[in-house]
Amino acid sequence: MRKMSREGVMWVDNETGTDFLNFSGVADTVAEIVYQADGRPISIGVSGAWGAGKSSMIKLIQASLKDPPQGEEKPAKDFVFVEFNAWLYQGYDDARAALMDVIATRLETEAKKRAKGLDKASELLSRVNWLRAAKLAGSTALSFATGVPAPGLLGEIIGLVDRVRSGQVDQDAIEALHDTAEKAKDEAGKLWNSAPAKKSPPKEIQALRDNFEAILEELGVTLVVLIDDLDRCLPETTISTLEAIRLFLFLRNTAFVIAADNEMIKHAVRKHFSGVPDDVLVTSYFDKLIQVPIRVPPLGTQEVRAYMMMLFLENSKLPKEVVEEIRVKVRGQLRTTWQGNRVDRAFMQTLYDDYPTDLIGKFDTAERLAAVMTSASGIQGNPRLIKRFLNALSIRMSISRAQGVGVDEAGLLKLMLFERSGNPKAYEELMKAVASHKDGKPVLLGEWEADVKLGKALTLQQPWDLPFVKEWLALPPALADKDLRGAIYVSREHAPIITDEDRLSSEAAELLTALLATPDMAGQLKDRLALIAPADINVVMDRLLDKAGAEQEWGVPDILEALLVVGRLDAQQGLRLAAFLKARPPAQIQAGIVPKLTDEVWAKSVYEFWMTAEVSGPVKAAIRKFDGNLTK
Repeated sequence: MRKMSREGVMWVDNETGTDFLNFSGVADTVAEIVYQADGRPISIGVSGAWGAGKSSMIKLIQASLKDPPQGEEKPAKDFVFVEFNAWLYQGYDDARAALMDVIATRLETEAKKRAKGLDKASELLSRVNWLRAAKLAGSTALSFATGVPAPGLLGEIIGLVDRVRSGQVDQDAIEALHDTAEKAKDEAGKLWNSAPAKKSPPKEIQALRDNFEAILEELGVTLVVLIDDLDRCLPETTISTLEAIRLFLFLRNTAFVIAADNEMIKHAVRKHFSGVPDDVLVTSYFDKLIQVPIRVPPLGTQEVRAYMMMLFLENSKLPKEVVEEIRVKVRGQLRTTWQGNRVDRAFMQTLYDDYPTDLIGKFDTAERLAAVMTSASGIQGNPRLIKRFLNALSIRMSISRAQGVGVDEAGLLKLMLFERSGNPKAYEELMKAVASHKDGKPVLLGEWEADVKLGKALTLQQPWDLPFVKEWLALPPALADKDLRGAIYVSREHAPIITDEDRLSSEAAELLTALLATPDMAGQLKDRLALIAPADINVVMDRLLDKAGAEQEWGVPDILEALLVVGRLDAQQGLRLAAFLKARPPAQIQAGIVPKLTDEVWAKSVYEFWMTAEVSGPVKAAIRKFDGNLTK
């Protein structure tokens, strides 16, 4: 298996404990708030849009609590951490019950580790089980005796019921449904039997809170509950988790850090309280849970530029210790940008003397793109979207290398940026311009790019009339005179390679795309080409001949292989190719083409034409060698 080069490694799309964005300052502030609470209950909300870095902020907060910043006095009580991702439990368990169970289990583990508080920890777990069973009993009209399913079994039962409804009624389905119900009955019974008897839910909830506080006091710890991905959940899961949080909130020696997009939380609350028009209720619900709201700071151009440079640095071949030293210095510089300091290529080059040439080129890329990545509507400085964008670029460049498609990375990157943030109709027009030009050049951009370069004001019509387009046109390189067919080919999941007028079948369109991008591989496609309709074959040959018209030397250009394969499938297409070759300027014809044509039924007519034309002596000599009947 071919190993991926270091440059081809992509960035993992998940949270990180490494600070590339100067978030540690905010994380340290949150940690300080928890320190100063000194056992008093505290709830902190970390808000921000999807991909803004909330999960990374949670990790940085945890790291700061474990290892306080220099100068901070370490709290007297140890921190015990509970990490809870509500999204992971969605569809498998009741989120409220799951959170209670995770907290109780974690405290039981800690009690065993410290060899104290074991009785209270076991009692807490027992009470959680009782409330779990009570929740099951209270949420259904069926009794445990009839086989009420626990939440974790609901998906299994639903699937079996679907089988019955779809007509797949057999003995196996009936037995499976019965067995699942019995399993649910047993599970619920175990929960119920393990918990204190003769308790009412209100009394048991208060007892649980008291029990919880007593454990923390005996253990001498502060419990820090880190809740993430709440805004990914369905509304019912979100509300269920928030309800569980309420059980433990505002109890001594607790700190809750909740990462979520405020707007998504409000949506869940609004849906939960459907029919309530008062938006104040929606807002106040979450506000009552959160004492200290913290927002992940949006990224400006400086941060985006630094972030991209650090991503490129992370994927370089530099030693890890060098990368870490640079990262710390970059973070320090970001903390002084308010004073006018910059994180740019010039600054990066002061940090290390021996960057690889390709890495300096990547710094240039970050320099060019930072402003647009910050302001473009489809990205707006979102770290996750930036990472995904760069990953997509890496994939497409890998495709280009693997398939031998000559693609300029800078041009591809600019095209992808328009694909992401431009008007879809404008992008479609751009693709059609490339597809319809014989050399694959988007000449419609020429005048606009020239005006932007001269600083002239642009007046663009729909669908091009967007502020983004003007910024995009100013980005190097200019594209009007670039062949973008290779870039479109590696982006073909988004970009059509043909015009609507061509009316090709999907199979023919796919084959044409492959032929235009890698014509020398045509022999491998001949069996598939043989199956497409004659009308499609005609269009394919049209487009191949358009591309071939740009060739200036006719020895054995790659496009010739594709032309020959198509010409052999249809006699008419072979005659078209013969006519095309006769129409080439004689000075372009080279001797190498002669043996390539020898087996074609129409070759003799081409040879005869060239022998009477002003082709070079070597061409005529090659023809005489392969066709002894020709003596002229």
